[in-house]
Amino acid sequence: MAVALRYLWPLLLCSPCLFIQIPDELMEPPVITEQSPRRLVVFPTDEISLKCEASGKPEVMFRWSRDGIHFNPNEELDVTVKQAPHSGSFTIAGNNSNFAQRFQGTYRCFASNDLGTAMSHEIQLMAEGAPKWPKETVKPVEVEEGESVILPCHPPPSAEPLRIYWMNSKIMHIKQDERVTMGQNGNLYFANVLTSDNHSDYICHAHFPGTRTIIQKEPIDLRVKATNSMIDRKPRLLFPTNASSHLVALQGQPLVLECIAEGFPTPTIKWLRPSGPMPADRVTYQNHNKTLHLLNVGEEDDGEYRCVAENSLGSDRHAYYVTVEAAPYWLHKPQSRLYGPGETARLDCQVQGRPEPEVTWRINGIPVEELLAKDQKYRIQHGALILSNVQPSDTMVTQCEARNRHGLLLANAYIYVVQLPAKILTPDNETYLAVEGSTAYLLCKVFGAPVPSVQWLDKEGKTVLQDERFFPYTNGTLGIRDLQANDTGHYFCQAANDQNNVTIVANLQVKDATRITQGPQSTIKKKGSRVTFTCQATFDPSLQQSITWRRDGRSLQEPGDSDKYFIEDGHLVIHSLDYSDQGNYSCVASTKLDVVESRAELQVVGSPGPVPQLELSDRHLLKQSQVRLSWSPADDHNAPIEKYDIEFEDKEMAPEKWYSLGKVPGNQTSTTLKLSPYVHYTFRVTAINKYGPGEPSPASETVVTPEAAPEKNPVDVKGEGNETNNMVITWKPLKWMDWNAPQVQYRVQWRPQGTRGAWQEQIVSDPFLVVSNTSTFVPYEIKVQTINSQGKGPEPQVTIGYSGEDYPQAKPKLEDIKILNASTVLVKWWPVDPAQVKGHLRGYNLTYSWEGSPRRHSKRHIPESHVVVVPANTTSTVLDGLRPYSSYHLELRAFNSRGLGPPSKTTFSTPEGVPGPPEALHLECQSDTSLLLHWQPPFSHNGVLTGYVLSCLPLGDGGEEQLSFNLSDPELRSYNLTNLSPHLQYRFQLQATTKQGPGEAITREGGTKTLTGTSDFGDVSTTVGENYSVVSWVPKEGQCNFGFQILFKPLSDEKMDAIPPQYVSYNQRSYTQWDLQPGTNYQIQLLKEAVLLHETFVTTNGTGRVRLPPPGFTTEGWFIGFVSAIILLLLILLILCFIKRSKGGKYSVKDKEDTQVDSEARPMKDETFGEYSDNEEKAFSSQPSLNGNIKTLGSDDSLADYGGSVDVQFNEDGSFIGQYSGKKEKEAAGGNDSSGAASPINPTGTLE
Repeated sequence: MAVALRYLWPLLLCSPCLFIQIPDELMEPPVITEQSPRRLVVFPTDEISLKCEASGKPEVMFRWSRDGIHFNPNEELDVTVKQAPHSGSFTIAGNNSNFAQRFQGTYRCFASNDLGTAMSHEIQLMAEGAPKWPKETVKPVEVEEGESVILPCHPPPSAEPLRIYWMNSKIMHIKQDERVTMGQNGNLYFANVLTSDNHSDYICHAHFPGTRTIIQKEPIDLRVKATNSMIDRKPRLLFPTNASSHLVALQGQPLVLECIAEGFPTPTIKWLRPSGPMPADRVTYQNHNKTLHLLNVGEEDDGEYRCVAENSLGSDRHAYYVTVEAAPYWLHKPQSRLYGPGETARLDCQVQGRPEPEVTWRINGIPVEELLAKDQKYRIQHGALILSNVQPSDTMVTQCEARNRHGLLLANAYIYVVQLPAKILTPDNETYLAVEGSTAYLLCKVFGAPVPSVQWLDKEGKTVLQDERFFPYTNGTLGIRDLQANDTGHYFCQAANDQNNVTIVANLQVKDATRITQGPQSTIKKKGSRVTFTCQATFDPSLQQSITWRRDGRSLQEPGDSDKYFIEDGHLVIHSLDYSDQGNYSCVASTKLDVVESRAELQVVGSPGPVPQLELSDRHLLKQSQVRLSWSPADDHNAPIEKYDIEFEDKEMAPEKWYSLGKVPGNQTSTTLKLSPYVHYTFRVTAINKYGPGEPSPASETVVTPEAAPEKNPVDVKGEGNETNNMVITWKPLKWMDWNAPQVQYRVQWRPQGTRGAWQEQIVSDPFLVVSNTSTFVPYEIKVQTINSQGKGPEPQVTIGYSGEDYPQAKPKLEDIKILNASTVLVKWWPVDPAQVKGHLRGYNLTYSWEGSPRRHSKRHIPESHVVVVPANTTSTVLDGLRPYSSYHLELRAFNSRGLGPPSKTTFSTPEGVPGPPEALHLECQSDTSLLLHWQPPFSHNGVLTGYVLSCLPLGDGGEEQLSFNLSDPELRSYNLTNLSPHLQYRFQLQATTKQGPGEAITREGGTKTLTGTSDFGDVSTTVGENYSVVSWVPKEGQCNFGFQILFKPLSDEKMDAIPPQYVSYNQRSYTQWDLQPGTNYQIQLLKEAVLLHETFVTTNGTGRVRLPPPGFTTEGWFIGFVSAIILLLLILLILCFIKRSKGGKYSVKDKEDTQVDSEARPMKDETFGEYSDNEEKAFSSQPSLNGNIKTLGSDDSLADYGGSVDVQFNEDGSFIGQYSGKKEKEAAGGNDSSGAASPINPTGTLE
């Protein structure tokens, strides 16, 4: 054993997670390091390689067995043994297709040295020849349309899984769907055949991956006999054929169940598990639901699985009873160990499987049963191999082997008996860093034989295991859980056996744990939006720290050339979210000692994705204008799909226009569509969730439905005349999708109502027909029927129409005009005789116009006309918004669709009312206790003014009473209030009065209270000439009037005449000082009681002193303005005279009215009740009209003339109110003239 120490060798000791290292002064038992797989399949011309490599010391020797008999590769022809250390592998090479057959069998490798023998698992070598399809005669398969058929494949057997394809002679795959399916056995199943399945080249191809070859079966000729009536039948299972079957599934392996059915219509397959729910996370359905794949089978998957095939006629079913079994697997695998002399060695071998595996032991490759008779120290107890009082001569390699019908397990483990002093392999004085709350591991790797005992002590020599947080491992490591800051310190590991004892020290430092104080929060965001995740953490200050982000476990780095992600200061911002951005985002705060992570889930929601694929089936139903449409589910984008919208396009009749066929629930992926005859259908499907519709699917292939007779007739059939002697029959034409053929026409029939005579008829293509030479307003029976090349539509309904109307001859008789108040009247009339209407009575046209007031009889005016349209079933209406104290002209006509009838005329007057508010109330401060009020009379007098009422209310908490003043002079325009308090604000209210009482008030607030401080001029400006200067100022609002002096002081050295100061009023706003010297500087002072209020300086124009005479009145501003006004007035009169002469002299409103020509009325629709008005009011003046094109409104105007400007109002009695209005002339506010009531359209306008 005295061998030099060369390297360290890792060895698993007791704990499955921790290793120890032993010095290499010992020999090493053999250990298998590499071997061939348990099953090895070789093909012709393949090179056969069997691997067996092992480590050990001294050098390992190899031997092989085949089928339990010794096999020496060196003695075989065509066998090459690998010449390499630690290898017993060999290679078999040959040059013919049969050489591999000689070497088939079960091989096992044995690796031995002085310490024992290790054994490989069994290697089964299988040789497979080139695949060939057995010769056979393939007869044609004849079947009637609608029946089922199975096309067999039966490929040659192979040790490796095959891939089967069905193709035609053009190397095109046979299309598979719910009706046509290839089974797991390779056969091609037809649930029902169609004439389109009639082909002579159905070829089954088998792909052998091992030999990399594809062979094909002889083509199968499928002949389908067409039939006029395919018989519906309920489903029948083609595979499996019996009602139930039993299967064994291996634990951990996939399970595949299959059900294929025939029937017509094509059956659908669904799967059930009566014994419990399907494991949805491991189950997938393939091949149009015909195949169930269950992944990673476990014991809980035992039980019954049922497939159900069903169509509209019934169902068929099959029950699979699945038993889950398992190949052997380890519960406790025997481990190699070192033992000291005298110890008891125990190797545990515990396995499980279904059925229960058989366990056998070998020692150095020899069955233990052969050794038990020779040596009593071996015994087997509960699957464990036990050796008592072991000695160095008992060193051995053992094999535990477990097998059942599903597989075999083998484990090599050695017992190595040695005697060595205790030694600690871990370096002394190691420092360990850990954080609070974590678990620290202080290493103390020991070696020795017998195995040394290990104990950990504190600095006082006491064991540390008294604290339950401290726990030892069998390999010597000390674990400390839930670390605290006071755990920092020195710990001592002591190892001892019967040879010696040794000690090392371990230093532990406990740091602050990293903590995330604010982590990211799970969120749901809409596509295209932005999300921000936040992460804040605390660290131990002595440790280097970092915060990083991960997505689905992968580090997330901020890309340098993209604005998608932004990471800064513990924030992760993701812009323009897309569905690919959803996932789990983690904030990772880390140091070299610990890592903490906070995770948040991001879901991106939005409208669904596009439906990926459409499929049309059951085309035989097109004869009944039906087809079945199936589609693949769309991606719901984290919001359940609520429904699918099915649309179609007809590229012949309406290209690029899509129409909805209806919606189906979101859990449905197929539907049978009811179609219209003769439509070129191209379908698409759109998924919809709560966020809206997604993108539509790609368009399907086009199908065309056969032609048929019309199923609908036109609607909205009407008969109306546009002349007195015709009738125009119109209808709403059919939409093209209701034609049921390429073209459509209309059969129109008519006859007078009440007669039993023959129908007159005409076939037309356009949606109208004009019937000529009819009597005026006669009822007709009308029918319109659709016809096409396939026949007629259903019998149409009879509609009543009328020939053309004429103007009404009836004149409504007025019953009464009742005055309701100063601005409202009620007009009543008797209904007209229907026989005199000459058509459908559409209503009554009431026109009224203002003619003036008693105060304005001397002035000419153009009537302001208003129109009220009243429904035919109403014989009264209320006219409101009238001017008080005015006269009105009223005309009433009946009208039909042709126009207006003759009028009934009358006049009425409105009584006086209260006036409107006075105009422009101004306050002028006279002193600290007086105010002068100025105003203008009301714009609307509404009668004869009798005076004014002035009210004055102090504002504040003083409790002063309101003062009222009755001013009986209607011509009064101002009033001075005295004895006012300079410290109060007042509210002034002024009302004009008539004999009906006071009207609306105008209100102003103000007072005599001056601004705080001294008198203020605001902006002061000056202008100068050679001998004068003008000083101007702007009185400040709220400042009372006061007097002050203006003083001009010359600043020249020359002696000049003194200019005396002038007294000026504050409200005067400006002052002009004459007699100044040219080119002289002056100081201007504004003084009040010797107090300087303002000061400025000016310099007059010119260069010398000039003595000017006093100015005369011709230089006064008032004289110049007076002369200018006279000149302007003369110029206006000349222009007016010139225009009058050019127009031919006199022109009166009466002459203009006489030239009014009635326009021909046009038909008015039933629903046309409203108010009509021109754009402007009519202008008038005492002067002749300047506008020769003004057109007055005559009493016979048709309603159609005003149809372009309708302003509809609804009166209290249900009538509609409108008005005609012309251009208006505004009258200046002021004087004592009274104005009429304001227009309902423009309350401020006045007509005289």
